[in-house]
Amino acid sequence: MLQCSVHFLDMPQKDPCQKQACEIQKCLQANNYMESKCQAVIEELRKCCARYPKGRSLVCSGFEKEEEEKQTLKLTPQ
Repeated sequence: MLQCSVHFLDMPQKDPCQKQACEIQKCLQANNYMESKCQAVIEELRKCCARYPKGRSLVCSGFEKEEEEKQTLKLTPQ
């Protein structure tokens, strides 16, 4: 789980999208974990992830995996 109060002291660089990931956690906690209420902050994380090369942000790895799966589905003959 992402720790929002600690700045990854062991990591050589701070994750560039950590702030957005923490905002998602706060939003979900405040809204009883209803993802639909947090779409704006989720979109902000997606935008942040799009600004950095794949693998640069640990918190973006879930979106990267999601994109890979979408691409695989597009390439699979139906």
